[in-house]
Amino acid sequence: MPLKAVLFDMDGVLVDTEPLHRKAYFHMFADLGITVPESLYITFTGAATKKVCRILIEKYDLKESVADLAALKRKYFKQYFYSEADFDLLPGVREIIQNLFDSRIKLVLASSASMTTIIMVFEKFGLAKYFVGNISGDDLKESKPNPEIFNLAAKIAHEPNENCAVIEDSTNGILAAHAAGIFCVAYKSPHSTGQNYEKADLVISDFTEIEFEKLKTFF
Repeated sequence: MPLKAVLFDMDGVLVDTEPLHRKAYFHMFADLGITVPESLYITFTGAATKKVCRILIEKYDLKESVADLAALKRKYFKQYFYSEADFDLLPGVREIIQNLFDSRIKLVLASSASMTTIIMVFEKFGLAKYFVGNISGDDLKESKPNPEIFNLAAKIAHEPNENCAVIEDSTNGILAAHAAGIFCVAYKSPHSTGQNYEKADLVISDFTEIEFEKLKTFF
């Protein structure tokens, strides 16, 4: 089956938001007076904010609601989003988006991030014109590694799963793509440490490795 659509994760793939999320989360942890070990924090990569907040409430017996914690974390994230001078698209991202778009590949954003964050990124970097649709963690019943997000993204593209490819950087996202039966490209990001790429179909460290002429050979 030919390649017809590419489903992009956002955090750690299009933009280097992981360090911003980290700063926001640890700022929140400090406010709550809790100590979250690195071994636990790593498991949050690629997961929706609400899911992380539910885990924290249960593990640390917090009195705050999921909504309260999510609002606090997003407040700090927004501060860092606009204050970090070197925050930009990852190297090669604009070029690969343009390459796939020019090759008439449908692009869908499938991110666990909130729709507010997705809109912020799209507006800051002028990406909306390239994508036929987007899905946020707010739209989902289940979070990655559940395949729901990529099954929905394929439907938005009006393509069967076997005609799609996913670009992910996290263990949770890779597992979700694998469970959906979608070809998964794992982007080995220096900011997504401790991730497992075992279930990925292709592992890359540079977006030039998946320009259309190269990526289509896997289909």
